[in-house]
Amino acid sequence: MKTIAKSLVSISVIAAISSSALADKIVFAHGANPGNPRYEAAEMFAELVPLCTADNYNVQVAPSATMGDDAEQLISVQAGIINMSANSQGTTAQIVPAVGILGLPFLFKSETDVWRVLDGEIGQILDQKANIAGLKIVTFWDNGFRNVTHTEKSIRTPADIKGMKIRTPPDQVALDIFETLGANPAPLAWSELPTALRSGAFDGQENPLTNIYSAKLHDITPYISMTGHQYQSTPVVAGLAWWESLDEKAQNCVTSAAQQAGWYQRGRNLFEAKRLKSVLASEGAIISEVDYDAFVKATAPVYEKYEAQYGDLLKKLKPASE
Repeated sequence: MKTIAKSLVSISVIAAISSSALADKIVFAHGANPGNPRYEAAEMFAELVPLCTADNYNVQVAPSATMGDDAEQLISVQAGIINMSANSQGTTAQIVPAVGILGLPFLFKSETDVWRVLDGEIGQILDQKANIAGLKIVTFWDNGFRNVTHTEKSIRTPADIKGMKIRTPPDQVALDIFETLGANPAPLAWSELPTALRSGAFDGQENPLTNIYSAKLHDITPYISMTGHQYQSTPVVAGLAWWESLDEKAQNCVTSAAQQAGWYQRGRNLFEAKRLKSVLASEGAIISEVDYDAFVKATAPVYEKYEAQYGDLLKKLKPASE
């Protein structure tokens, strides 16, 4: 009996190991560091997927740009080297240009307005456009409203930005915003930003408070001006060829897991955006408000360029965002 029991245990262990070995691996890459809501959401996604696939799929998370920056991750997703990426709006817009219009200046007034838009018809349209480029937008996580930071001064009016050397993500809409304001913007990979700021290559940068805090950018650029000039999402993308290789049950599971993790991430991002103003101030940051109406007026010309390119989509987007 003992021998039989031992044999049964051995068979169970072997079966478990074999099952684990046979499970398909989903490589999920992103550029966020520990403490960032995106990092936490990716870990949650990795916990949820095996639960709804009966352990047929396991998720390997590659955080902190270990699989390259956002642009390199997207190329790898398209090529099937990795399966999924929680990416950036600006980088995704380089491949799916229509995604960029979500970042038009002062388009959205609140995060809840954004979520309603992205979870509806607009999100579906952008996914269809992504399919043409070989990508599947599984869902949209949050990045948040972006604010300007500077090494030496507060920004209160558009005139304060003139001549400023400012880092932006590789996002054409962001570049257009700051060029319209008279700044000297230039794109740079997120992973290279702290070094570039310390070297004096830039006077400042712009990001949501969660990113500023988790990367400790306020230690380098302590003047934080609450411009809220642009919203940016975090598109969670998959390679279309890989996505279409999944059966419907697996697709539904991955979608559900990404959306559930996304609601956690959105909530954390919203909470942190409110909480971090006082936290940053307590750590030495100088927080200032801006002349909102003056910025809205100064950036209005940006819309002219994109209305010419995406008039029909903007006609749907503008009423939906109000």
